Amino acid sequence: MLQKLFYLALAGAAGTLARYWLSGLVQKNITFNFPLGTAAVNIFGCLMFGLVWAILENRFSLGGQTRIIIFVGFFGAFTTFSSFAFESSQMLDDSQWLWTSVNIITQNILGLIGMVTGLAIGKYI
Repeated sequence: MLQKLFYLALAGAAGTLARYWLSGLVQKNITFNFPLGTAAVNIFGCLMFGLVWAILENRFSLGGQTRIIIFVGFFGAFTTFSSFAFESSQMLDDSQWLWTSVNIITQNILGLIGMVTGLAIGKYI
Protein backbone atom coordinates (compact mmCIF):
# COMPACT_ATOMS: atom_id res chain seq x y z
CA MET A 1 0.00 0.00 0.00
CA LEU A 2 2.78 2.45 0.84
CA GLN A 3 4.53 1.71 -2.44
CA LYS A 4 1.30 2.45 -4.35
CA LEU A 5 0.88 5.74 -2.49
CA PHE A 6 4.50 6.66 -3.17
CA TYR A 7 4.11 6.10 -6.92
CA LEU A 8 0.76 7.89 -6.93
CA ALA A 9 2.33 10.89 -5.19
CA LEU A 10 5.31 10.81 -7.55
CA ALA A 11 3.02 10.76 -10.61
CA GLY A 12 0.95 13.57 -9.09
CA ALA A 13 4.08 15.66 -8.53
CA ALA A 14 5.17 15.06 -12.13
CA GLY A 15 1.70 16.07 -13.40
CA THR A 16 1.74 19.20 -11.27
CA LEU A 17 5.16 20.24 -12.52
CA ALA A 18 4.18 19.55 -16.13
CA ARG A 19 1.02 21.65 -15.68
CA TYR A 20 2.98 24.50 -14.10
CA TRP A 21 5.54 24.46 -16.94
CA LEU A 22 3.07 24.23 -19.86
CA SER A 23 0.59 26.72 -18.42
CA GLY A 24 3.36 29.21 -17.69
CA LEU A 25 4.91 28.76 -21.13
CA VAL A 26 1.63 29.43 -22.89
CA GLN A 27 0.45 32.23 -20.58
CA LYS A 28 3.67 34.26 -20.76
CA ASN A 29 3.47 34.33 -24.55
CA ILE A 30 0.02 35.87 -24.88
CA THR A 31 -0.66 39.58 -24.75
CA PHE A 32 -4.33 39.62 -23.72
CA ASN A 33 -6.07 38.80 -20.46
CA PHE A 34 -7.41 35.28 -20.97
CA PRO A 35 -6.52 32.05 -19.13
CA LEU A 36 -5.09 30.41 -22.24
CA GLY A 37 -2.47 28.55 -20.17
CA THR A 38 -5.14 26.64 -18.26
CA ALA A 39 -7.10 26.02 -21.46
CA ALA A 40 -3.99 24.65 -23.20
CA VAL A 41 -3.24 22.34 -20.29
CA ASN A 42 -6.81 21.03 -20.05
CA ILE A 43 -7.28 20.51 -23.79
CA PHE A 44 -3.83 18.95 -24.28
CA GLY A 45 -4.40 16.86 -21.16
CA CYS A 46 -7.66 15.50 -22.59
CA LEU A 47 -5.95 14.66 -25.88
CA MET A 48 -3.06 12.91 -24.13
CA PHE A 49 -5.34 11.09 -21.66
CA GLY A 50 -7.32 9.64 -24.57
CA LEU A 51 -4.20 8.77 -26.54
CA VAL A 52 -2.41 7.10 -23.63
CA TRP A 53 -5.57 5.28 -22.54
CA ALA A 54 -6.18 3.87 -26.02
CA ILE A 55 -2.55 2.84 -26.50
CA LEU A 56 -2.40 1.12 -23.13
CA GLU A 57 -5.80 -0.50 -23.61
CA ASN A 58 -4.95 -1.88 -27.06
CA ARG A 59 -1.24 -2.68 -26.72
CA PHE A 60 -0.48 -3.44 -23.09
CA SER A 61 -2.03 -5.29 -20.22
CA LEU A 62 -1.70 -2.99 -17.23
CA GLY A 63 -3.04 -3.67 -13.79
CA GLY A 64 -5.49 -1.42 -12.03
CA GLN A 65 -2.83 0.10 -9.77
CA THR A 66 -0.70 1.21 -12.71
CA ARG A 67 -3.73 2.75 -14.38
CA ILE A 68 -4.56 4.65 -11.17
CA ILE A 69 -1.01 5.94 -10.96
CA ILE A 70 -1.04 7.18 -14.56
CA PHE A 71 -4.58 8.49 -14.89
CA VAL A 72 -5.42 9.61 -11.36
CA GLY A 73 -1.88 10.53 -10.32
CA PHE A 74 -0.36 12.16 -13.38
CA PHE A 75 -3.38 13.28 -15.42
CA GLY A 76 -5.41 14.15 -12.34
CA ALA A 77 -2.68 16.56 -11.29
CA PHE A 78 -1.90 17.74 -14.82
CA THR A 79 -5.37 18.88 -15.82
CA THR A 80 -7.14 21.27 -13.53
CA PHE A 81 -10.87 21.77 -13.31
CA SER A 82 -10.59 23.93 -10.20
CA SER A 83 -8.38 26.48 -11.99
CA PHE A 84 -10.78 26.48 -14.92
CA ALA A 85 -13.74 27.11 -12.62
CA PHE A 86 -11.90 29.79 -10.63
CA GLU A 87 -10.73 31.69 -13.70
CA SER A 88 -14.22 31.50 -15.20
CA SER A 89 -15.74 32.86 -11.97
CA GLN A 90 -13.18 35.68 -11.92
CA MET A 91 -14.19 36.67 -15.43
CA LEU A 92 -17.84 36.59 -14.34
CA ASP A 93 -17.00 38.82 -11.37
CA ASP A 94 -15.36 41.25 -13.82
CA SER A 95 -18.50 41.15 -16.03
CA GLN A 96 -16.53 39.66 -18.92
CA TRP A 97 -19.51 37.75 -20.21
CA LEU A 98 -18.15 37.06 -23.68
CA TRP A 99 -14.73 35.87 -22.46
CA THR A 100 -16.38 33.72 -19.80
CA SER A 101 -18.57 32.08 -22.43
CA VAL A 102 -15.62 31.57 -24.78
CA ASN A 103 -13.59 30.00 -21.96
CA ILE A 104 -16.33 27.61 -20.85
CA ILE A 105 -17.42 26.59 -24.34
CA THR A 106 -13.89 26.30 -25.73
CA GLN A 107 -12.45 24.19 -22.93
CA ASN A 108 -15.42 21.84 -22.78
CA ILE A 109 -15.85 21.34 -26.52
CA LEU A 110 -12.14 21.21 -27.38
CA GLY A 111 -11.48 19.02 -24.34
CA LEU A 112 -14.08 16.52 -25.53
CA ILE A 113 -12.73 16.69 -29.09
CA GLY A 114 -9.21 16.18 -27.72
CA MET A 115 -10.29 13.12 -25.73
CA VAL A 116 -12.11 11.55 -28.70
CA THR A 117 -9.19 12.35 -31.02
CA GLY A 118 -6.66 10.87 -28.60
CA LEU A 119 -8.72 7.70 -28.24
CA ALA A 120 -9.07 7.37 -32.01
CA ILE A 121 -5.36 7.95 -32.71
CA GLY A 122 -4.37 5.57 -29.93
CA LYS A 123 -6.45 2.77 -31.44
CA TYR A 124 -4.55 3.03 -34.73
CA ILE A 125 -1.01 3.48 -33.48
